[in-house]
Amino acid sequence: MAAPHIGGAVARMGPHPQVAFEDMPVTKPIFTSHPHLLGFDVLEQLVQRTAESGGGYPPFDIEALSEHAYRITLAVAGFAEDDLAITIEDRELVIRGERSEDGQDRAFLHRGIAARRFRRSFVLADGVEVGRARLSQGLLHIDLERSVPETVVRKVPIATGGHDR
Repeated sequence: MAAPHIGGAVARMGPHPQVAFEDMPVTKPIFTSHPHLLGFDVLEQLVQRTAESGGGYPPFDIEALSEHAYRITLAVAGFAEDDLAITIEDRELVIRGERSEDGQDRAFLHRGIAARRFRRSFVLADGVEVGRARLSQGLLHIDLERSVPETVVRKVPIATGGHDR
């Protein structure tokens, strides 16, 4: 089914078939426009933070070890343990690397091994905890575990009479 034309532009359909959004980027969801998603306006900020997470260096893999365990592996060839820092800042896992330049007087004919500093970040969902980190053969492995919250049912009392607030 082709997208409808509105005002000479192709309109992309929103969450409701009767709502069309002109010239809206496809990659930017609007969480506050759906009536059943209350308090999810922070997800838009989360998507923005994720989009700014550090380009393509260093390359990384994310592996599912089990239903509730994950491993992030970054290719950090040439970085020593002292050159790397792993922190958790406001539910964001941040990995920084800054290699100390040893032998600055060396004359390279070709330099293809990246030695530049980097900052790579991953936003963590509630309940995801960072476990151990291990550096082995130029790969930095960081284990994550997601705890499964218990289902909580709470009865809300209904008051009679009085004011709306």
